[in-house]
Amino acid sequence: MEENKDTRTELDELGEFGLIDQLTQDFPLRNASSLKGVGDDAAVINHEGYRTLVSVDLLVEGVHFDMTYTPLRHLGYKAAVVNFSDIYAMNGTPTQIVVGLGVSNRYSVEALDELYAGIRLACENYNVDLVGGDTTSSQSGLVISITVIGMAKEEDVVYRSGAKPNDLLCVSGDLGGAYTGLLILEREKAEYLANPNMQPQLKGFDYVLERQLKPEARKDIVARLKELGIKPTSMIDISDGLASEVMHLCKESGVGCQLYEGKIPQDPTTVKLAKDFQIVPSITALNGGEDYELLFTIDQKDYEKIQKMSQDVTVIGYMTADKGIAELVTPDNHVIPLKAQGWNHFKQS
Repeated sequence: MEENKDTRTELDELGEFGLIDQLTQDFPLRNASSLKGVGDDAAVINHEGYRTLVSVDLLVEGVHFDMTYTPLRHLGYKAAVVNFSDIYAMNGTPTQIVVGLGVSNRYSVEALDELYAGIRLACENYNVDLVGGDTTSSQSGLVISITVIGMAKEEDVVYRSGAKPNDLLCVSGDLGGAYTGLLILEREKAEYLANPNMQPQLKGFDYVLERQLKPEARKDIVARLKELGIKPTSMIDISDGLASEVMHLCKESGVGCQLYEGKIPQDPTTVKLAKDFQIVPSITALNGGEDYELLFTIDQKDYEKIQKMSQDVTVIGYMTADKGIAELVTPDNHVIPLKAQGWNHFKQS
């Protein structure tokens, strides 16, 4: 985040309202539901005939991201996209966001412009409007709070609570890449701290680094399911690890689960890197998190339909009548209790 001092604009030069104007000036409204965006006391949104979906995510420097290896533009993009993912996980469409920033004087106006460039790109790619926000000073680095608003027809909304015994458990994409990308970045950071003259060894790791630094929400999966006439019985996005999300579905739906370890989809690069770090590859998927893939259940009658998505969706298990009992079936047919060891925000270190 080094800058030429001649081009650095301090935050106090613009003031709060000037800063908001600077950061939000290039965000045109794209959705008919956005009646009023930035510039008034509140945004005005009209989702006539639809259910309104709302979610919020808070990102704190030093907890959720490390500025040593996180480009600000990537951070802005990721902060927006992970919120969009929550709306897709409800089988809805994100339409607006509101962005709150807590920022220290370590950051310049130009740095925040970079952050907002990432947010703007995400809004362009997913057809979402930025309709408001707030800024305040922070004594502990950068804090980003994004509230996302979306919409869905009443009959289309999917909750975590609808899974039934014998429903098939499915997941999009592949898992564990974001965590192995983080391991690479943390390894290179440690090398840099030991020797500031070293050059990062990142060649060949593009896929997992992008999974960590610039993830995408699975808008395409939601659209394809609708095309095929499949409505998931329950759904969640994978932010805290596969095991944790499976446990959420079991708890909210009052069912159990049999998850087949050998069916968990993983990219070859992820598998190789996990082994290089002496980690069982499936652990990166079960406990790593931040993949932002969709985990969902479908009725068995939709099995033939879901096979048409076999390039993008994998059936990894099924739900049982054993309320709250989630089990992992290993490739050699051992059955062990599934434990959620993903991210815990309040775990004592």
